[in-house]
Amino acid sequence: MADAVARTGLLRSFWYFLRLIYLQRGLIASMAARELARQYVGSVLGFIWTFVNPVVMITVFWVVFSLGLKITPVGDVPFVVWLTAGMAAWFAFADMVSGASGVIVGNPHLIKKTLFHAQILPVVKVTASLVTHGVFVLVLLFLIVFQGLPFSFYFFQALYYLLCLVILALGLGWAVAALNVFLRDVGQIVSVILQMGFWATPIFWDISIMPEGWKGVFELNPMYYVVQGYRDSFIGFVPFWERPWEGLWFWSVAAAVFIAGAMIFKKLKPQFADVL
Repeated sequence: MADAVARTGLLRSFWYFLRLIYLQRGLIASMAARELARQYVGSVLGFIWTFVNPVVMITVFWVVFSLGLKITPVGDVPFVVWLTAGMAAWFAFADMVSGASGVIVGNPHLIKKTLFHAQILPVVKVTASLVTHGVFVLVLLFLIVFQGLPFSFYFFQALYYLLCLVILALGLGWAVAALNVFLRDVGQIVSVILQMGFWATPIFWDISIMPEGWKGVFELNPMYYVVQGYRDSFIGFVPFWERPWEGLWFWSVAAAVFIAGAMIFKKLKPQFADVL
């Protein structure tokens, strides 16, 4: 009986934690807009840099891999398009998680306000990152047009994979944001892990080149599902329901990470003000 009561209380607590985010959606949008504006304070080009950065990055990779290393097209798709589809998903994820790791220690004045709900700060970072991600997707669409590739309604399927990405990133973001308050090395650890994850995820390389025994190992990486999903949506036109077992694995991991991240944040939140 006591266990059932405890579980009911935990569920109510978790629901209240999430409900506060919904109730604060206006504040989240406002803070995300300020976050974007703050990035370009004093800059002459301002928001234009949001377009410049991904364009320069993709151009450099295209020159190095397509012209320099003579990388051949993947499945008759120009390498630069194939690469950009994968990079769009990964860089959004990395920006959300790495940015979330410092949002609590970077806003002590907000944390010490009695009525401020700290759990919205990682959500603000995720929301702000969506704007940059949108620019990356626009660059991808331009490349698709430039290379003469077809348009499809499957492009809208990318919204599903974006939801996958956000759920996973937000769960991780809550966890690392809270832990970084007590162990400031967490931010550096996150950066190292993201660098390793970048090369462990099939972004620059096709998973089909791996030995059969190793494919299953790399497919355990939940971001493989998202990266491949972006390519399925923009290039391969493969519906997500044709990968049911990969989807089941991803949502099992993402749900566990999301719940664990929220619970870690909620557990440590009362001590933030004392440590900061």
